[in-house]
Amino acid sequence: KVLGRTLAGDPSGIAELYERHAASLFRTAYRMLGARADAEDVVHDLFVGLPEALRRYEDRGRLDQWLTRIIIRLSLMHLRNERRRRSTPLMDMPQLAGTERSDARLELTELEQAVMALPTGLRAVFVLRQVEGYSYEEIAALLDISVGASRVRLARAIERLRRTLL
Repeated sequence: KVLGRTLAGDPSGIAELYERHAASLFRTAYRMLGARADAEDVVHDLFVGLPEALRRYEDRGRLDQWLTRIIIRLSLMHLRNERRRRSTPLMDMPQLAGTERSDARLELTELEQAVMALPTGLRAVFVLRQVEGYSYEEIAALLDISVGASRVRLARAIERLRRTLL
């Protein structure tokens, strides 16, 4: 079992977990942070501390959800520590690099900038619900807030985006 190997200090266990989960964790961190380098740093930090963190993992839920919860918390801590807002052009997103710019792309850039301008708590809920597809219950558990708070934050985020973009 990969968790057993990782806990035993076997580097192949961490490598296997990295192969399985790093891309998804990176996308989540990137959407939260808006900068490729910051997302890479957060993912790196997660995997460096993973053997120790796994000692606290209780095999009650899915491992991927537990890792997502950690990446979200690390991303939020990074945002709090940095106290900066950056917008990253879509050209820097790995899946869009090298494509031609179009009107739809310009609109996506504006949307991305508007999302990045949201306060951290609103942006986290917006990204988790609208981009990642989590339920309100899952968001509440990931962010340690109530289900009602996750609904309210999403409504506030959408309202701010409407005001900004219209």
